[in-house]
Amino acid sequence: MPDPLDLAFAALADPTRRRILAILLEDDMAVTDVAAPFPVSLAAISKHLAILTRAGLVSQERRGRVVWCKLEPDALRAASVWMQGFGQFDAVELDQFERFLAAERLLPPEKDEAP
Repeated sequence: MPDPLDLAFAALADPTRRRILAILLEDDMAVTDVAAPFPVSLAAISKHLAILTRAGLVSQERRGRVVWCKLEPDALRAASVWMQGFGQFDAVELDQFERFLAAERLLPPEKDEAP
């Protein structure tokens, strides 16, 4: 059986699937509503949803004739916890780093002061 973390990262590797997750952040939706903003067929979106469902990122439920999709945040939480393990390094704030470098270039070189 594949590792759930592997399934989650494989599912997240596709930009269409990431957009689907972003759409489902708003609310549960019917498959047809999820597919509406995409310029691909309903069958293609259904395949993406199947991958997301297999990864545990989305659940699907049939209500009458309509299949509803729901975001399942626990699978994302596991991936997030794994990534936080690499958080020992502070993120570089690029604008602040650029200001620091500019300031360093403007300062005159330090002189050794002799007593």
